[in-house]
Order: sequence, then structure tokens, then C-alpha cells
Amino acid sequence: MEWLHQPSSWSEEDQIIGLMVEPKTDFWRKTHDGHVQDNGHFYYQQVEGDFQSGVKVSGQYHALYDHAGLMVRLDEANWFKCDIELINGLRHCCVVVTRDYSDLSLIPLPATIEAVWLRIQCHDLTYEVSYSLDGENYTLMRQAYLAASPAVAVGLMAASPLGEGFPVTFEGFAVHKK
Repeated sequence: MEWLHQPSSWSEEDQIIGLMVEPKTDFWRKTHDGHVQDNGHFYYQQVEGDFQSGVKVSGQYHALYDHAGLMVRLDEANWFKCDIELINGLRHCCVVVTRDYSDLSLIPLPATIEAVWLRIQCHDLTYEVSYSLDGENYTLMRQAYLAASPAVAVGLMAASPLGEGFPVTFEGFAVHKK
């Protein structure tokens, strides 16, 4: 695995990856105000063909739009991320699909939930994004499409666009070829 925008502080041990998300980081393109930011943390591997990826995410979200989760990336203008994001003081499961312009879809989470499992399944250029509150039962959040590519970057993503950063933990990250 390799980093795009490695954070100053991070660790990896026994399938647990922890990091301190740095402030003023994000992945977003153009929608709403023309703003483009491509400096969030992304720890990834290259994957060819169909796959399934998953991870358990927990964080101490503090500021509006603090978020962490999974990302699939072709390049700076073609990618998507699914994450847990703090919006108006509440955590949400979110999916942002970017094909030059970013969009956002979200599902509010129960206030008592500390961790969420995220899963991406890719089959013939169709990506299905799901979440789980227990690691067993998954709910589909979105189907998306990215342009054909021999390989995509798949991995862990975190950002703090407006805040001063926050700690996040990823557990059991895996990518399985189908």
C-alpha cells in the first residue's frame, strides 16, 4: 500500500490503521462554489478487475465535514468516496461520486453508533456501496459508475476540510478479488 498525502502521524499494526487527520484537507471538485481540493489522506493499493473491499471505521469527529472511509480513484477528477461524515453535529453515511464535478448523497446515523462498516463491491464497472451498523447486515447506499480503466486505486481516505483535524481508526481493511 502507498500514500497519497501521507499524514504526519499514523500507525499500522494487527490490521488496525490509526491516523491523525490533518486540518484543511479534503477531496472535492467544483460543485456548489467552484472549489477544488485534492489533498486529503488516501492509503491505497492498485486493483485490477472485479473486487470487494471493506473496513470498520471509527473516529472522533469534531468539525463540520470531518470524514473518513473508503475511496476508489482513477485520477484527481474521477473518483468516489464513501465515508462517515459529521454534518450539522450528526454523523452520516455519505457517498460522493466525482466525474469532474462532485455530488453528495447521505444517510443519517443513529447517535449511539460509534463505528460503521463500509463495503464496496465492483462488478463490470458498476460499484455498489453499502454500510452496516453491526458488520453483518449491509444496506445498499448507492450504485455508481466510473470510466473503464485497467486498474483503480482502492483504499482508506480521511479529511478535515474546515476543522483542525481528528483521530480516526480503520479496522480489518481488506480487498478481495472476485
